[in-house]
Amino acid sequence: MLRVEICDSAGTLILRLEGRFTGDDAEHTRTLGARFAARGRLFVDLTEVVFIDAVGEEVLSFLGQLGAEFVAPNSYALDVCERLNLRVVPNGSSYLNALGEPPANGDRSGANRSKPRKG
Repeated sequence: MLRVEICDSAGTLILRLEGRFTGDDAEHTRTLGARFAARGRLFVDLTEVVFIDAVGEEVLSFLGQLGAEFVAPNSYALDVCERLNLRVVPNGSSYLNALGEPPANGDRSGANRSKPRKG
């Protein structure tokens, strides 16, 4: 199963992937990335990806050809990026957090949390 979180702000699109980047899910992500790539910088956060199959690797290569930069803070994601010659953002998670996006660890406290309604 794959979860894709899209963060779109000020000419920067961040695709945060979580789970298994495989098959049809990877192909859907290709379509999503291609649709938004021309609008500005594209980052693909692989922090929470646990497995990438051959289709997923093809999609990552495709996104890399579109100019995507990859966040790969763990050994598995970094190995995949190195094998595919993808551009890895040094200190990527810190960089994305500096853009004002939610932290990659899923903590959405603070400004991004909606206020409860009074009822």
